[in-house]
Amino acid sequence: MTTDSPSHGTVAAAMIAAGDVAYDWDLIQDSISWAGPVDAFAGANDENVLATGEGFHSLINPDDLTGRLKALSDHYLNHGDFDCEYRVRRSDGNYAWVHDRGRAEFGEKGEPVRLRGVLRMITRRKQVEAKLEQLANYDELTGHFNRTRLRQALHQTMAHSQRYGVQGAYLSVGIDKLSMINAGYGYQTADAVIVGVAERLERLKRSSDLMGRIGGDVFGVILCHCPEANLPKVAEKALRAFRKHPIHTPSGAIHVSVSIGGVAFPSFVQTPFEAMTRAEAAMQEAKHSGRDCFRSYRMTDEQRSGYRRAIAIGEQVQDAIRDDRLLFAFQPIVSQGGRRVEFYECLMRLLTPEGKLVSAGEFMPVVEWLGLARSLDRRVLELAVRELTEFDHITLAINISGVTTSDHGWLRALMALLRGRPDVAQRLIIEITETAAIQDIEETARFVTAVRKLGCRVALDDFGSGYTTFRHFKSLAVDIVKIDGSYIENIDRNLDNQSVVRALAMLASTFGLNLVAERIETAAEAATLARLDIECLQGYYFARPSTERPWLADIDGTLGAAASGIRVLAATGEPEPPALLPFPDQSFRNKGAAF
Repeated sequence: MTTDSPSHGTVAAAMIAAGDVAYDWDLIQDSISWAGPVDAFAGANDENVLATGEGFHSLINPDDLTGRLKALSDHYLNHGDFDCEYRVRRSDGNYAWVHDRGRAEFGEKGEPVRLRGVLRMITRRKQVEAKLEQLANYDELTGHFNRTRLRQALHQTMAHSQRYGVQGAYLSVGIDKLSMINAGYGYQTADAVIVGVAERLERLKRSSDLMGRIGGDVFGVILCHCPEANLPKVAEKALRAFRKHPIHTPSGAIHVSVSIGGVAFPSFVQTPFEAMTRAEAAMQEAKHSGRDCFRSYRMTDEQRSGYRRAIAIGEQVQDAIRDDRLLFAFQPIVSQGGRRVEFYECLMRLLTPEGKLVSAGEFMPVVEWLGLARSLDRRVLELAVRELTEFDHITLAINISGVTTSDHGWLRALMALLRGRPDVAQRLIIEITETAAIQDIEETARFVTAVRKLGCRVALDDFGSGYTTFRHFKSLAVDIVKIDGSYIENIDRNLDNQSVVRALAMLASTFGLNLVAERIETAAEAATLARLDIECLQGYYFARPSTERPWLADIDGTLGAAASGIRVLAATGEPEPPALLPFPDQSFRNKGAAF
């Protein structure tokens, strides 16, 4: 089958329709002929300029010309495809991006004699790519580096510092009381404050320094060639600048203070993660010290050893997630009257490569401090749904950390795992601690509402350890309340604790909530709670957590007979799991404490 060759006019029309420009470059005579909408990328440039290769090269951005000449040279040498991108200056002075593809013809001696190719306008694509790169590397509100890009810059600066023995420092600058400004004046004013702080820090830093916004109200500043002794002076200069002049916002001038934490490198830290973490910890110490001040991070040998152990624990947890060595230990919650298992709480255990089980208490504080809680909670969710899918007659409760209540990614994962599985959803209970819940009651309430809409139940754990009010109860709308174990210990002999638990029971009854008493260890405690009409009971007195699936032995859900009428598995279950590593520092246990 043959077809007639299209006429020159037809080809030109096709090129115009496609928006491409074809060229035929006679390399011997250095003359170029064009077909298609040349004006689209060149504008009204002089036709004489476009008529020769030398003239056309004069329009190419000098930063890109070297790349095009190299691509041409490689093509002439290797006879492969010629393919490159560059910018061409239009007659209005602006540059247009083009994608240039072509192939040369060669003479008898192998020399290039002609190059034919096509230019395609890619300015819009380049603009999109630039926008995506901007979003990936820069904070949209201030235009400065985001956390990821600043960490990369910090890595490069610290590598240079270590190689050449140059001292530097990293500052964490936190805006004081930004949440109050947001609540009092609205987000537009709060955004104006953030932008104003960024502009002031930009004016204060040297040209060699780098900065970025690493959180909602926190900026990071990399100080190059800054001895440790100069840190207080630099910080005080910044503090004075904020004290002296207010920041102008749509709501008027607002005086803003900042708290600053700093750490020198390589004296005290060796990695960007350590630098950012230590500086932020020092900044939190400045806030706890009254704000509007500077605190420098210093590490003792004991602290350094503790941090290294913490990092080692974090690495073991990440290895366990990757190698599927995170397990559940199941502990039953039993009905006070009917001796039936109402549901099982899933307690996390880590299985070491040597086959030892490690309790969550040994690694969870470090996990939360290192920022690994979200990934661990995601794995916990996956494991629980897998169990519920495999065994359709059980109900499981899982614990999540406070940060997960604001993690929309975790919620999306929950929705995906429960899609089309209403039977699984109604047998899944999500436990959140009271302390975490009341830190941001509105955010937690939205989380609870979203989870319950999916068909799951929500339990408020450690109830009584915080300061939950009637308003909080109404906002949270949980299904189950678990009384903090400190009120259960020795409750048979402690009349004050009995009064508290009786009051909590009345409060739960008022709101139509199921009540669970946990950490029950003696028959006397169990009997006292029975007299107080607590619905469900949990603790070592009934059963220790076990990695074996208890429901396989008691498939009907009953606990079986026991001498006390309630107790069932007191002498069975696994022994206390061994410690993974000695806990590095008691300060880790106190959330918010300066490290």
